[in-house]
Amino acid sequence: MAKVSVQKKTRSQKSKQKKSSSTLGWLIFAFGCVLVVSFYQFRGQINYYLKPTSVSNYRLDKKAKERITKVLNAHKDRAIGIDVSQFQGSIDWEQTKEIENELPLTFVFVRATAGNDKKDHQFDTNWQKAKEHNFIRGAYHYYRPNENSMEQANNFIKTVTLHKGDLPPVLDIEQLPKDQPMDSLKKGLQRWLTKVEAHYGIRPIIYSGEKYYTDFLKKEFSTYTFWVANYNDWVGTIKEDWAFWQFTEKAAIPGISERVDLNIYNGTPKMLRYMTKNN
Repeated sequence: MAKVSVQKKTRSQKSKQKKSSSTLGWLIFAFGCVLVVSFYQFRGQINYYLKPTSVSNYRLDKKAKERITKVLNAHKDRAIGIDVSQFQGSIDWEQTKEIENELPLTFVFVRATAGNDKKDHQFDTNWQKAKEHNFIRGAYHYYRPNENSMEQANNFIKTVTLHKGDLPPVLDIEQLPKDQPMDSLKKGLQRWLTKVEAHYGIRPIIYSGEKYYTDFLKKEFSTYTFWVANYNDWVGTIKEDWAFWQFTEKAAIPGISERVDLNIYNGTPKMLRYMTKNN
């Protein structure tokens, strides 16, 4: 009887091991399928972060390149410009003069500050060189929703000196707040705008993505000029209520080794100069 009992127990263990191996196999198979599907679904994002960022090593896909050309061709009478920060590295401003089809670059927005204590590493150089190379220049502040608005305004003011012919200051708001309601964030934005306007004597511009602009800013800040980002393929022309349109983040510009945001002003270069500081 003891032998029979041992024999039955051994068979039972083998059966359990077989079932366990089968279950593990199915789990591995399922996990592999999830990885394949996820990689396929997010292959664009994965490729973006893994590929070299240098324009010389980066070949725009045909669709993106065609869109840039199409949008530029539809706005040949408008002022075309770029925005830059430390993420573009050291810029050869002697070469940075035009975009494809020999369209001249008229203006440049330069990141100056972020939050209550960050100064862009390349701001001083970019700000000076933009002026030397006859760009209509503007400075922008990247707003951090969870930091004090007055401290952020002071950070921008102590960093940026505007001169006659410069564009108004720009408030860049893209993030949603984590620890405060939207109404509180909007009050902070207004405090920043009011303080900066009082200091420079010119009303700031607000930058944001189209959805953020439509959902949270368009109504409450209707008296301000807006610079709106929208990279969607189905948007081919600048909208009437946008003063500036950032339509791509993938432009290849001579003299800049990294991809660049490309912008269109809703008017001619001559009209753009009317927006600048006059004293």
